[in-house]
Amino acid sequence: MPLRTHEVDLFESSRGRLEAIAYRLLGSAGDAEDAVQDVFLRWHAADRERIETPEAWLTKVLTNLCLNQLTSARVRRETYVGQWLPEPVLAGDRMLGPADTVEQRESVSVAMLTLMERLTPNERVVYVLREAFGYAHREIAEILDLTESNCQQIHRRAKQHLATHRARTEVDASAARKVVEEFLAAALSGDTDPLIRLLTDNAVSVADGGATVQARRTPVIGALRIARYLRALFQPAPAKRARVGGSVALHAAVVNGGPAVVIARGEQILGVICLGATPDGVEAIHIQVNPDKLDRITRRWAAAGPHHPLTEVW
Repeated sequence: MPLRTHEVDLFESSRGRLEAIAYRLLGSAGDAEDAVQDVFLRWHAADRERIETPEAWLTKVLTNLCLNQLTSARVRRETYVGQWLPEPVLAGDRMLGPADTVEQRESVSVAMLTLMERLTPNERVVYVLREAFGYAHREIAEILDLTESNCQQIHRRAKQHLATHRARTEVDASAARKVVEEFLAAALSGDTDPLIRLLTDNAVSVADGGATVQARRTPVIGALRIARYLRALFQPAPAKRARVGGSVALHAAVVNGGPAVVIARGEQILGVICLGATPDGVEAIHIQVNPDKLDRITRRWAAAGPHHPLTEVW
């Protein structure tokens, strides 16, 4: 049966929420968009007259699609080249979903999305629906075809697995710019000492270049090692200019709710460096240069322009 206008409107009013759920579950904006489009096709093919609660039906269908993807993703990650990081999303993108509570904001941070890779598919679904979207355990149990007590146990396990995560410093655009300015001043100084002072002792840096862009394939751990790594990374060199086609502009931005360096050539984003800022300093640096994960943020960045860089390098 063809979709009627109010049925299309009903789905479109849910699209943002569905995309936000899918992004938290999959860590990929592109995969989230595809999953929601699959839900739309199933909504179109369904006997909609028999669906009593469309929102619950749409969420259940989406969740099942994401569960299938999470299961297959575990196999794909075993052959992924280098380190896997989630796809960065620019502030203001509806893919980020609700941000009213600390739990909602933290659930979409790059650090948390990376950490959630440790969870089983069911643990991830329960955690996301409960912490980020406020679903009752009874509702989640119905979505997953589990008992409510089982759902509560899964939620407890998920929280235990994620207990090592530390809350970030809350940032707005102004605060993010200050963090980025301090980071770039240290990174471009040519000296490791300013970077060491900026980083926590147990800081970790991870880079994701996928199979197409050269990036360090193992994490860098500790302030001194990261400082040396970043000093070399930002040091000008003809080979770097040749690889990217000239100099690149460095911008301050808010990405996944935290401060970030956006590396751009014109309107094309070549990389995003997300800084995990805490009251004690920067404890995590996530460098995303895999072009397959920069398409959406590039489109959003171009649409929001023009942008004024803090500086240029190489």
